[in-house]
Amino acid sequence: MPTALSHPADRPRADHVDHCESRLDLSRRAFLGATGLMFAWAAAPKLARAEGRDPRLLVVVLRGALDGLSLAAPVADPAYAGLRGAIALSATGDNAARPLDGFFALHPAMPQLHALYQARQALIVHAVASPYRERSHFDGQDLLESGTEKLGFHESGWLNRALETLAPGDRIIRRPVVGVGPLVPLVARGRAPVMAWQPQTLPPAGDDLTHRLIALYRHTDPAFAEILERRADRDLGKVSTDGARRQTAYVVQAMSGAASFLAKPDGPRIGALALDGFDTHANEGGATGQLAGRLAAIDQALAEAKTILGPAWAETVITFITEFGRTARVNGTEGTDHGTATVALLAGGAVKGGRVLADWPGLAPADLHDGRDLKATTDLRAVLKGVLRDHLAADPRHLAETVFPGSLAVRPMDGLVG
Repeated sequence: MPTALSHPADRPRADHVDHCESRLDLSRRAFLGATGLMFAWAAAPKLARAEGRDPRLLVVVLRGALDGLSLAAPVADPAYAGLRGAIALSATGDNAARPLDGFFALHPAMPQLHALYQARQALIVHAVASPYRERSHFDGQDLLESGTEKLGFHESGWLNRALETLAPGDRIIRRPVVGVGPLVPLVARGRAPVMAWQPQTLPPAGDDLTHRLIALYRHTDPAFAEILERRADRDLGKVSTDGARRQTAYVVQAMSGAASFLAKPDGPRIGALALDGFDTHANEGGATGQLAGRLAAIDQALAEAKTILGPAWAETVITFITEFGRTARVNGTEGTDHGTATVALLAGGAVKGGRVLADWPGLAPADLHDGRDLKATTDLRAVLKGVLRDHLAADPRHLAETVFPGSLAVRPMDGLVG
C-alpha cells in the first residue's frame, strides 16, 4: 500500500496528498436503442440499512490498457519528460496539465474530473497493477475481471462473487435478463442474479477489436489474419472526426444509461460496463490527439452521470480500472506499447477524494520494471477490497478467500470512501 516515506533526491515519491438534478427518462425500448454498450447488472441487497445508507457502485473496465502516465502525469519526476518525448504533458504553457498535488498533474482533457478532485469527490491511485505481469490483453483482462491469479476459463467475476457474500438485508432487487451475449463483462458474471442489456447499435470498431479478430483468424484463416494485420499496421491509431464523435456519444450514452438505473429508488445498486479503445500503440497524442479524445469522452460522461444520479451521487462510487499500463518510453510510431503499472480512478460523492495515492517508484532507468515500464507498488486488489469492504460492507475474509482467492496477504486499502 502507499506509505508515507522520505523522498530520496534521486527517487521522487508522492505520498497520500490531501488537497449537474435531472433524470434520464428512458423506457426499456428507448434505452436499448440509445445506448451503444452492453451493460451487466447484478442485483444487490439494500445494503447497510441499519446505518441508513443505500450505496451504489459502478465498475468501468477500460479495455486496451490505459496509459496512466498520461492520465495523471508525474510532471515533477525528472525522468518523465525525456521518456515521454512528444507526448509529454507540461504543467505550463498552452494545453497545460491541470495541477493535482505539486507532483502529479491531470490530463487537460478532463476538466470535470479535475473539478471533482478539487471538490474531494475523486481520487487517483497511481503505480497500481493487478497480479498479472505479462503483456497479453486477453489474459490481462481475464485476470482483471475474474479477480483470480490463475489463467484459464472463469465462469464468474469478482464483482458478482462479492454480491454473493453480502447479507441480504430486507430484500433483494431482482431484474430479468433482457439481453445477454459474449460481451457481457466477466466481472459481473456469476451466480448472483444479473440484468443485462445488449446494444442495437455498436460503437466504432477500435484497435482492440481489430487485434482480437487477428488473434481469432490466426488459428482459422492465417491468410486473412495476415491481411488484417497489414491493414492494422497501416491504420493503427487513426480516428476519423466522425468516428471520434460517435465514440464520444457512445460513451456518454452508456454512462448516462447506467446512472439512470442506479438513480431509481427501486433500481439496481451495482453495475458494470466495459469501454474499448485504450490500446494506443500509435499516434497516442499528448495534450491533444487520440487518447485525449478518449479521456474527454470519459470526462463528459462522468459529468452527465453525476447530474443524472442527483441525490444518489452522495452514496455513489464509480471505479475505473484497466488490465495494465503502457511503456514509459514512446515507441517509433508516437505511441506506447504494453506495460505494467497504471492508475485506478475513483469518483463519486462517497469517495474521500482530493488525493493522489502513490508509493512512487520513480522513472529513472534503474527504477523501471524490465527496464521499460512503470513499476507496480500497489496491488489493484487492495484498492478494490477497500471499496468493497468500506462501501458495500463486504466481509474481509470473504474478500480474501472467495472474491479475490489467494489474496490473503493483500490488505484492503483504508480510507478510500466515507
